[in-house]
Amino acid sequence: MSQHTPNELTKIFARDRDLITRLKQEDAHYARLADEYHEVNREVHRIEAETEAASDERTEQLKRKRLGLLDEITAIVTKAKAA
Repeated sequence: MSQHTPNELTKIFARDRDLITRLKQEDAHYARLADEYHEVNREVHRIEAETEAASDERTEQLKRKRLGLLDEITAIVTKAKAA
């Protein structure tokens, strides 16, 4: 399996790396969302890399969950940048 996992928050928010690090340390809600996103993203990556089996329905469910988490995380980051 490749060392690179696509869709990592540090890549998505590369320009805001310091901010997301600070949010993870100071905002428990953000930290929980980021951890959950990381877990779901890794699971999607393992399925797509065919190192883990899953039904199409399960894969789509995980992708929808990942997108919902990313939407919440993006809203928090956007709000923090505006503050």
